[in-house]
Amino acid sequence: MTEKLLTGNQAVAQAVKNSRVGVVSAYPITPSTPVVEEIAGMVESGEMNARLILVESEHSAMSACIGASLGGARAFTATSSHGLAYMHEMLHYAVNARTPVVMAVANRAIGPGWNIWADLSDSMSQRDTGWIQIYCESNQEIYDSIAMAYRVAEHEDVLLPAMVCYDGFVLSHTSMPVKLDDLSEFLDEYEAAWRVDFDNPSTHGNITPPDYFMDLRREVSRSHERALKIMDRVEREFFETFSRKTPLIAEHYRLDDADTAIVAAGAVSSEAKIAVDNLRRNGIKVGLFRIRCFRPFPVRHTIRALDGVEKIYVFDRSVSIGSEGQMFQEVKSAFYGLSSPPEIYGCVVGLGGRDVTSMVFEKTVMGEIEPGWIGEVIV
Repeated sequence: MTEKLLTGNQAVAQAVKNSRVGVVSAYPITPSTPVVEEIAGMVESGEMNARLILVESEHSAMSACIGASLGGARAFTATSSHGLAYMHEMLHYAVNARTPVVMAVANRAIGPGWNIWADLSDSMSQRDTGWIQIYCESNQEIYDSIAMAYRVAEHEDVLLPAMVCYDGFVLSHTSMPVKLDDLSEFLDEYEAAWRVDFDNPSTHGNITPPDYFMDLRREVSRSHERALKIMDRVEREFFETFSRKTPLIAEHYRLDDADTAIVAAGAVSSEAKIAVDNLRRNGIKVGLFRIRCFRPFPVRHTIRALDGVEKIYVFDRSVSIGSEGQMFQEVKSAFYGLSSPPEIYGCVVGLGGRDVTSMVFEKTVMGEIEPGWIGEVIV
């Protein structure tokens, strides 16, 4: 194991190399471009043994990854924002074709107006495609999550693509110490359950009749349910291998005796932890439930973790226009039908890169800021 000072994008590239990815296809877009620049350098120098496919669009990048996966290779790409939106059609294809592609998403706002700063709108808008979604708080988590995502995605009971999401610039371009463990101890070479074989060709109809299509989508949904159990196991095995606790489904921070809970995801969770510590010093029993896995959404984990909590404040760095924050919707849904659910409040924060400080969380919990759209910058 070595330790280096790496940006989030560099952590992705190192994880991809150490995961022995065979095919990388990508098209550049800010702020994820340095991921593939790093990989290209390693491929050119011989440090990484992979085929790098540079294409004319993100749609083609995902198409190439799907083809590579169907051919039996471990495949990877990286993108952001409008690039992810451009992939939308092929994101559905990757799911229904059961290709365990892993993609890094350096989260960035969707325009217009043109905005290169962080929020989670790009990946949250793809929540219904069927991709597994994992959100990171630190560069170490980014490195760990790439390997863990492959372990989950490639499992025979899952076989679904996964995106590892991290805040653009906040993590993608910020340097942090990252432990670069030998991932071969944790992640085997990829062996596809089925692959295109030119020596033994086969053909498949390109039309799926209604009954078969519904069965296909039902099986994809069941694979998401199974994925949560696999994630539990992968998290334990990761700790056993590297003696480092990296939560894969959710993190519980000072929740044991909490009567109030903050729910958040991504880099803003670090500010939420500062707020929790400050509020605790003032005698307010509050904790943080940090969502790592948004798809599949961990309903049972959420109910168990927040059992006994009286108030929940859900902070979304994205919003489903015409409705509410996506995490707020999911948390409310998790408690629907229970005999005495907690009070649940939704807060939309940090859109388009607007700063989210610990004081935003503190003042909301203390009742000094009304839940809803929190637009002001509070320092």
